[in-house]
Amino acid sequence: MAQSLKDKVALVAGATRGAGRGIAVQLGAVGATVYCTGRSGEGRRSEMNRPETIEETAALVDRAGGRGIAVRVDHLVPAEVRALVERIEREQGRLDILVNDIFGLTKMEWSKTVWESDLEEGLRLFHRAVDTHIITSHFALPLMLRQPGGLLIE
Repeated sequence: MAQSLKDKVALVAGATRGAGRGIAVQLGAVGATVYCTGRSGEGRRSEMNRPETIEETAALVDRAGGRGIAVRVDHLVPAEVRALVERIEREQGRLDILVNDIFGLTKMEWSKTVWESDLEEGLRLFHRAVDTHIITSHFALPLMLRQPGGLLIE
C-alpha cells in the first residue's frame, strides 16, 4: 500500500478499541505517525473490564507500517490534553490529522425510557461524547492550523 501519509502526524483520541483502533491502524497503514490516546493503558483495564490498551493499538499501527505512539490521556482533563498537544508539538512540530473518536459508553439501557434510565450515567456519557471533543479540539486545532491541509474528523 502506498505511504501517502508518510510525513503526516495524526492524533486519534479514543484509540483503545473499536472504530478508533481501526482508524489508527489504517492511518499507520498509509505511513502516518499516530498518537494513540485513551484511558485504558499501562496495565489499566477499562471501566467495562475490557483488556484492550492504547499500547496494543500503537503496536498494531507499527505492524501496519506507521509509527504508533501510545499516550494515556483522560480527554476530560484539560491539563492532560494540553500536555499531550505540547508533547506532539515538541516531538513532531506539527499535527495534520485529529480524529475525535471518544464515546465512553459503559452502560446501555435499551429497554428503558429516558425518564427511567440512569440520569448520572446518561450525563456521564454526554460529557465523554461531547466535552472530550471540545477540549481536545480546543488544544489541538491551533497546532493543526500552523500548516495548510489539516483534517479534523468527528
